[in-house]
Amino acid sequence: MFRWWAAALALAVGTPAAAQDAAVVVSADTALAQDAAEVARTRGIDPADALILLRKQAASVAVTDWIEGEYRDRVAGTVVERDGGVTVLLTGTRAVSDGQVAIDGLTIPIRFRTGAGATRVQMLAAITRHQAAIRAMVQRPPALGIDARRGELLILIGAADAAGDVAALKRRVEALTGVPVRIATSGRPELDLSGEVVGGSRLIGPDPVSGRRFYCTTGFVVTDGVQNGIVTAAHCPDTLEHVAKDGTRTPLTFIGQWGWGFHDVQINASPEAVQPRFFSDAARTVSRPVEGQRSRARTRVGDIVCHRGEHSGYSCAEVEMVDFAPSGDLCGGPCLPTWVAVAGPGCRGGDSGGPVFIGTTAIGLLKGASYRPDGTCVFYYYMSLDYLPDGWRLVRAPSAFTTPGTLPNSP
Repeated sequence: MFRWWAAALALAVGTPAAAQDAAVVVSADTALAQDAAEVARTRGIDPADALILLRKQAASVAVTDWIEGEYRDRVAGTVVERDGGVTVLLTGTRAVSDGQVAIDGLTIPIRFRTGAGATRVQMLAAITRHQAAIRAMVQRPPALGIDARRGELLILIGAADAAGDVAALKRRVEALTGVPVRIATSGRPELDLSGEVVGGSRLIGPDPVSGRRFYCTTGFVVTDGVQNGIVTAAHCPDTLEHVAKDGTRTPLTFIGQWGWGFHDVQINASPEAVQPRFFSDAARTVSRPVEGQRSRARTRVGDIVCHRGEHSGYSCAEVEMVDFAPSGDLCGGPCLPTWVAVAGPGCRGGDSGGPVFIGTTAIGLLKGASYRPDGTCVFYYYMSLDYLPDGWRLVRAPSAFTTPGTLPNSP
């Protein structure tokens, strides 16, 4: 019997001082209210209800941490549902009673489903051991991930492979891996987003081979204890200039890039990368302080996260997979299943390196996306800030941040 447990549980980087002063710096409550308004818009619900959902999402992290520890040998997937409740998929047939927990005045339903054919650990091991063999079975290396809702190893193939005997491919992979498998197609292979910098600001730089200039987006301010820098995606140009809202350009010194397996991160230094802030809105009029960091281990399918890209602007959507390996050789070879995939349609080229966040909590850096034939975004995927390069860490605002800020028509 499950014993219920509960506990009370921007970048003004590289931005000239005048541009920083022009932006409203908002509090954590106001930032979360802004995200709630975006969730309300996309879901067609009341902003007050959306704010409750985001508060439940944050409060339930400690609960799912405990559940996944208690049932570590059975957990196939953990999902945050649209009502703010949590569903846990377990292997085996031994039932666990549903229930609810009360945290900070919020009631969070907890539901258990049984019958999964493999645990998350087993499916991750299958990807690690058999990724090369699975890639050899198809014409184009597929994307691999874990479908936490269904407890299946998900293989996303391209159109050419989808025209073949998909049922036979499924049988071959299941025989190889020993875990449940589902084959699907995104309609178009995953692409890197060659893209745009400030924590949420524009970057521009030349490709060393073609000479063409590309845009990317800045992520967050980081430090190694000696110098500060701004992070973006490693597949962006090495030589970058930060482009402020007024068009002023500031050269950024290249420090290094890490783009293998589970990394897609680059650091460029700037003497103006001093404030732990990032722009969240499309117009770059609102900046948020970085007051916390969310790890990949504490991110669940169904969680709502937001991102800002210099091309697509600001949007919020649900996490679809927390164990995702993009297709092709986008990681200096095969990617590891350490990327987090988020539902579209809020992504476009130029968003690479941009911040993924909720409220004033930093979560990740956008890497790439999958697109439909008409160019619309199916999903994007990001690198968790867990994988910042060794010796580098996120710069955070003081915990006692109290700078007031309000948004027009904020709920």
